[in-house]
Amino acid sequence: MKEIVRFSHVSMQFPGTLANDDISLSIYEGEVFALVGENGAGKSTLMNLLYGLHQPTLGEIHISGLPTAPVHSPEKAMRMGVSMVHQHFKLVPSFTVAQNILLGHEPKKWGLFYDEKAANETVRQLSETYGLEVNPTDVVRDLSIGLQQRVEILKALRTGAKVLILDEPTAVLTAQETEELFAVIRRIVKEKNMTVIMITHRLPEVMQISDRVGVMRRGRMIDVLRTRDTSEQGISSLMVGRDVIFDDLRTEQESGEEKLVIRGLMANNDRMLPALRGVSLSVHAGEIVGVCGVEGNGQTELSECIMGMRPQTGGSVILNGKDISRLSPRKIREMGVSFIPEDRLSTGVDQKSSIEENLALGKHRTRDFSLLGIHLRRGKVKQYAKQLEKQFDIRCAGVDEPVQSLSGGNVQKVVIAREFSFDTPVLVICQPTRGVDIGAIEFIHERIIEKRNEGCAILLISADLDELFRLSDTLVTLYDGNITGRFKAGEITMEEIGFYMLGAKVQEGGSHE
Repeated sequence: MKEIVRFSHVSMQFPGTLANDDISLSIYEGEVFALVGENGAGKSTLMNLLYGLHQPTLGEIHISGLPTAPVHSPEKAMRMGVSMVHQHFKLVPSFTVAQNILLGHEPKKWGLFYDEKAANETVRQLSETYGLEVNPTDVVRDLSIGLQQRVEILKALRTGAKVLILDEPTAVLTAQETEELFAVIRRIVKEKNMTVIMITHRLPEVMQISDRVGVMRRGRMIDVLRTRDTSEQGISSLMVGRDVIFDDLRTEQESGEEKLVIRGLMANNDRMLPALRGVSLSVHAGEIVGVCGVEGNGQTELSECIMGMRPQTGGSVILNGKDISRLSPRKIREMGVSFIPEDRLSTGVDQKSSIEENLALGKHRTRDFSLLGIHLRRGKVKQYAKQLEKQFDIRCAGVDEPVQSLSGGNVQKVVIAREFSFDTPVLVICQPTRGVDIGAIEFIHERIIEKRNEGCAILLISADLDELFRLSDTLVTLYDGNITGRFKAGEITMEEIGFYMLGAKVQEGGSHE
């Protein structure tokens, strides 16, 4: 096989952190190479070096046999045939698909004016060439996450890339969108002889799509394996340095009184179309109720209505016997609800604030952490943050670092550490392990079960069926804003529940119309 990328003894030192430590690696033309490791292992940093976002402290990187040094940038990387699609999309929501894909390279009419017709035709041809169907005139903010990702990929392929880097490409995709993405990857690798490098935490997908897998741990490349010669268990053990066993963590126990009751809840989505159509459910103390559904069927709106972040058009939300339907998010939290949102960056943290400040949010006005509710007691905050850093294994150079310096999985640990530190009777948890590594998933699941065993009522919303089946005492299915089924743990299989998630079956008494 022809070598297309070579890392030779590459190291990357950030202040207080050795992100990459003496890495040597060859990647070949026409292969799918998976890069795995725990959060903070250095995967994204290594690919950012290849893409030119950082310069290596030591070592050399060669692309198609040519060195990238001394000055490497994304512009140079793209000229050398390397493009990257980041985990968090870099699109302009108010622009059309064509305007986003051709941004900075717009066709001009008479050399002066944007040629919309030519731009749309260019994007249609690009779409046909790579088998990625998009409508050039659609506005990006109106597209599903899966279609937005297509736009990002086409934007990367527009330059004629030979190497395509995908950072956590399936983290926000539905199962169907993931299959569509993998079909595209297989097509461009086979028909265009391209190389795809995929950073991921999802080991079943590694086994499904990759030819080889590189395993990183704490900045070092531990091993490079042919995928067909290894297993999920073997990869996970290399990632964390020990065996990872996902047993059923639930223990039988009696649930207590109703803590959270939702009655006939109705709400619209951002486009003012019905998203919830009379949802009713309850969560008892010491119980985990898992919400199953293909994303986009009302899960986001359900959590936002509970937390006072979205207005209701009907129904009610009852917490400990009191109606909280019209209260503010701050008041709802004060009354006893902790919340882990699905989008940790936009609603889970303040990215520009420090780790310690984010960990103290919600307690920053208390006597322990502030003077007269105005001035933070910095020493107390730091001491508290260091305690949570150790308890929740947040990998960072120091708690005074900005949250935006952390990997995605460690940002999630910050959110979970903060919310689990509140002694609240109710927890609303959305996508708790999205984009986190296998060791962190095990850790987070154990913490969720601990909270449940302490008597907390937990509403768990996740796109990961394995996670829901592993943790939930009760499962409810949500389709098109309606509850289509309710099941106790062990009453239904993953295969059967899919029919209820797609609306093909509705349990007697379900709210689907």
